[in-house]
Amino acid sequence: MLASQQTSSNLIRPVAGGGSPKALAGGRLSNIEKLKSQARKPGEASFFYVDHHFQYDAVKVLPGEYFVSNEDLVIMTVLGSCIAACMWDGPAKVGGMNHFMLPEGEGMEGFGRYGSYAMELLINEMLKMGARRETMQAKIFGGAAVMAGFTTMNVGERNTKFVKDYLATERIPVVSQDVMDVQPRKVCFFPVTGKALVKRLAIAHPESIVVAERRGNAAVVASSTSGGSVDLF
Repeated sequence: MLASQQTSSNLIRPVAGGGSPKALAGGRLSNIEKLKSQARKPGEASFFYVDHHFQYDAVKVLPGEYFVSNEDLVIMTVLGSCIAACMWDGPAKVGGMNHFMLPEGEGMEGFGRYGSYAMELLINEMLKMGARRETMQAKIFGGAAVMAGFTTMNVGERNTKFVKDYLATERIPVVSQDVMDVQPRKVCFFPVTGKALVKRLAIAHPESIVVAERRGNAAVVASSTSGGSVDLF
């Protein structure tokens, strides 16, 4: 199991019987309902739920998506050969995560799947929320070779090299990382504190992970894996 985090007074609790959280006392909407009701920008994650383990409002970032917040919630994704960059500005208490599949690509369709655009988009959205480049830090995850034979394309290695080179060029320090190797990962990131949890996952059906990443289906990736260890960064 993933390690637990401290809860705070503004977190949404799971409602009796499960399902989506309802309006709270007095008729005001829960944080989840507020998040769901807000307009989303192109490529911005929109899968919101209550994480019953952490007791936190949560958003799932699918391949090609990103999410930036200054709210006390958790951003999560599941990675195979893809990369997730978790960016954080401590003084501004703003953080975000992206999930890209390849370093470069052509055309605007699925532009968030390419690292060159995904990194620029993530940084720019953080700047709009008050972050500064001088105080940004990065934590990077993913880039695994999850399927035999898939290593010939060096996708995970290329993605890892790209994100490291990009951040070095932008002079944004990488303060922690868990990249490469052969195991997929589940990553949970807390944008206000900058803490990240990574869980290495056992591979049940590695071919399904590759297909799911290509189709942008993190739920399938998650259902194809189990077990693993947890590290706190």
